[in-house]
Amino acid sequence: MAVPPPPPNPSDTQIGAAQSAQAAAAAEVGRIAALVAAAQSELERVTVQAEAATAAYLAAEEAFQQAQATAEQTAAQLQAASDAIDAAVARLGTFARDSYMTGSTLTTTAALLDSAGPGELIRRAALLDYVGDTQVDVLDQLEIARVEQANADSAARAARDAMAAAEAEAEAAKAASDAQVAAQQAAYTQVTAEKTGYEQQLQAAQIRVLELQGARDAYQQWQEQKAAEEAAAAAAASRAAQEAAAEAAAARAVAAGTGSAGSSRDGAVATGSSNYVKPTSGRVSSCFGPRWGTMTYGLDIAAPIGTPIYAATSGVVKRAGTATGFGLAVYILGDDGAVTVYGHINRYFVNAGERVVAGQQIAEVGNRGQSTGPHLHFEVHPNGAMYSGAVDPVPWLRARGISISGC
Repeated sequence: MAVPPPPPNPSDTQIGAAQSAQAAAAAEVGRIAALVAAAQSELERVTVQAEAATAAYLAAEEAFQQAQATAEQTAAQLQAASDAIDAAVARLGTFARDSYMTGSTLTTTAALLDSAGPGELIRRAALLDYVGDTQVDVLDQLEIARVEQANADSAARAARDAMAAAEAEAEAAKAASDAQVAAQQAAYTQVTAEKTGYEQQLQAAQIRVLELQGARDAYQQWQEQKAAEEAAAAAAASRAAQEAAAEAAAARAVAAGTGSAGSSRDGAVATGSSNYVKPTSGRVSSCFGPRWGTMTYGLDIAAPIGTPIYAATSGVVKRAGTATGFGLAVYILGDDGAVTVYGHINRYFVNAGERVVAGQQIAEVGNRGQSTGPHLHFEVHPNGAMYSGAVDPVPWLRARGISISGC
């Protein structure tokens, strides 16, 4: 066979020009990357603020509903009191009319003997006994009671109106935060698209340099290395998912009473009567606490879309579906009285009112709502409230045998 012809031997000028083009593209990618990082940081900041505004709105809405219920209860009590007062006044009026018709000097005995029948006799006797026992100005006391009830009703309505105003203010703040997130999301999308274009230009320049330098083998090695890294990352993610699945299965066995509590390298299954698991596998991307001048009320665990999400403990699903800020979310009231929240999910597999056990898959990781990447937002509310009273999930889980690294 004939020996293949040698590859082209580019000149120093060609290689220099290609390297200059590569350097220019790399500089442009570096510049736009800084813009992307800044835009992403700003997006994360306004997203956290929007989540806080949403939480404040939900709390204000809950307070308004409670004030409304109190106002309605007080109004009902006022109506009942007014009805009772009206009945008493009617009885006094009847008594006064009878007294007038029979003469002002009518004695108790005469009033009873003057009764038309047994029914009137009983009514008059009861009324005379009532007037004799009170020996006070009954009408004045009734009027005072009416005024007190009216004041209580007025105070309840004022409190309800104040809560309504607070709810409206919180809703306006939420709307402003949501608009800010939308605007920053658009800016982030635009600068990300520009970065993609520059990266493509840089990649083209790099390939050209490799070609001119006869570096096809080097480029192939780079591809192999990249594939190996991706395979290693995928294998690590697979192992983590398998471990989480095994831990969830062990927890389900404990909850069902068909197995015994065990532990994994991550300590995801507690021993004894406890029944808790890690909600999903992945990398912690954000911890509980203040960020950019506001509070983050949960734990963010980054994972690919579709990664299983497990019930951290046994309980009853209180809510599953659309949730402001989260896109989709599941809320579970645990047997221990704590509410656990699973936000930004892609799909959910449970419904409100359904009972779940620790380790049961309830959803999968997603990127819905106000989110900058696929992850699970996990919250714990030990006081049983749906939207308030959140605590740091990491020590809460650690106290129950679940170790979360990264915070």
